[in-house]
Amino acid sequence: MKWNKYKIKTTTEATDFICGLLVSLGIVGAQVEDNKQLTEEEKAQQYVDILADLPEDDGTAYVSFYTNVDRHTGESDDEELLNSIRDGLKSASEFMNVGEGSIEHSTTQEEDWINNWKKYFKSFTCGDFYIKPTWQKRESEYDSYKMIEIDPGTAFGTGKHDTTQLCIKNLCKYVKPGDKVLDLGCGSGILSIVAKMLDASRIDMNDIDEAAVRASKENFEMNHLSLDNVNIACENVIDDEAAKAKYEGEKYDVVVANILADVIIPIAGFVDKFLKPGAIFISSGIIYMKEDDVKKAIEDNGNLEVVEVTKQGDWVSIVAKRK
Repeated sequence: MKWNKYKIKTTTEATDFICGLLVSLGIVGAQVEDNKQLTEEEKAQQYVDILADLPEDDGTAYVSFYTNVDRHTGESDDEELLNSIRDGLKSASEFMNVGEGSIEHSTTQEEDWINNWKKYFKSFTCGDFYIKPTWQKRESEYDSYKMIEIDPGTAFGTGKHDTTQLCIKNLCKYVKPGDKVLDLGCGSGILSIVAKMLDASRIDMNDIDEAAVRASKENFEMNHLSLDNVNIACENVIDDEAAKAKYEGEKYDVVVANILADVIIPIAGFVDKFLKPGAIFISSGIIYMKEDDVKKAIEDNGNLEVVEVTKQGDWVSIVAKRK
């Protein structure tokens, strides 16, 4: 399907007004482009570790929106809509700086964004594991490896990211047959699949995203792994006191969290309550600039001690032990 794309050149001051104007005219979605950096509050809300490297903000912004192109005629009549937008911009210019107000037109072809990423996901090895996408055939040279097939769908976790590989290597090091494992922020379920293949006897996993819960179940089934003694929940362990109480009552041998530093930091304050004495907390998703912050959060929990720090690329994994 083809779409008309209209791009309004304006100012950062006027973007909220223009988005509201578009909504009032029946446009349900818009895209804003500018060079404004996130505020500290926005960084915290969105769990952003690294800010984009943007050019200097000169106050220019662009608001884009899309309309349908008739699939039969290949045409569309948006002139009435565009005139309404121009009238709205002209009126707004009396009390705010709306900038140039020009509207650039182009057409764009709808793409299958859900599936296009697959061309970039290739098989790879990590520790004792050979990890491949479901649509690729197994390569015979890796027959001696334990194979995991993965299809993350819209959930995070192909296994190829440095943070996930750090966790896989640490799971191989610390998970023993019969262990109970808790996977916080499970994404595609790949770390729990690794734990299951390392003969963990019980696995609990959670994520705040329903898509991750679905993907995890599907990936277990795809790898012919039983969901017996595997529990998957959609919940936020930071805010959900019932979830915390549930895991406190279990006591695990290994807890793994491959999330982001700003999520791991609050988890470090209570994760000891989920662990048996001598048990292991594996954390990753930590950009190198946040390493000291996470270490401090772990050390501030008097029941935990850092026993190992591993790095890959710009990313860090910190392993702590319950005293």
